[in-house]
Amino acid sequence: MTVCTGNICRSPMAEVVLRARLEDAGLGDRVVVDSTGVSDEEHGNPIDRRARTALAARGYDVPRRAARQVRAADLAERDLVLAMTASHARALRRIAGDDEAAGRVVMFRTFDPAAPRVADRADEHLLDVDDPWYGGPENFEHCLDEIEAAADGVVDAVRAALSDRDAARA
Repeated sequence: MTVCTGNICRSPMAEVVLRARLEDAGLGDRVVVDSTGVSDEEHGNPIDRRARTALAARGYDVPRRAARQVRAADLAERDLVLAMTASHARALRRIAGDDEAAGRVVMFRTFDPAAPRVADRADEHLLDVDDPWYGGPENFEHCLDEIEAAADGVVDAVRAALSDRDAARA
C-alpha cells in the first residue's frame, strides 16, 4: 500500500506505477497494490487530473478510483506500507497501534538506488517524494520521476519476499 496525504496525487500515482511494474515482472497475480491517504480531506475524490495526465502521457492505464483514508486495519493487513514522506511515515506508525504493523512502514524512496541512504528516522525527510499539488505539470512530471526511480527496487524487494515465503512453505 502506498500512502500520501489525501490519496489523489502521489500515492495513486505510485499505485499505478507499481501495479504496472509488478505486472511486467510477472507478479501481478501474486501482489495486491492499493493506496490511501493519512487525511480524509479528499475522501471519495478521483485521482487529480494533473496526476492522471502525467501518468497517461507515459503510457500508464489510470483506473477510476476514489480517495480513501488509511485505517489501522489496513496497516495490519499489508505486508509493506510505503510512505511518501517522513510525516506520512510518522502518522502511519502512530495509527498502526503495534510494533509489528509499524515496522512494515517504509519510505517509498528507500528503494531508489540514487536516493540518499538514511540510517536514522530523524533523517527520513531526505527521502520525501515531492508534493506536486501546488505546482504545475512539471511538478507532476518530477513526482512521477521520483516514483519511477524507486519502483523497480520495490519490485525487487517484493520478488525477494515472495521467494522467501515460497521457500519457507516448501
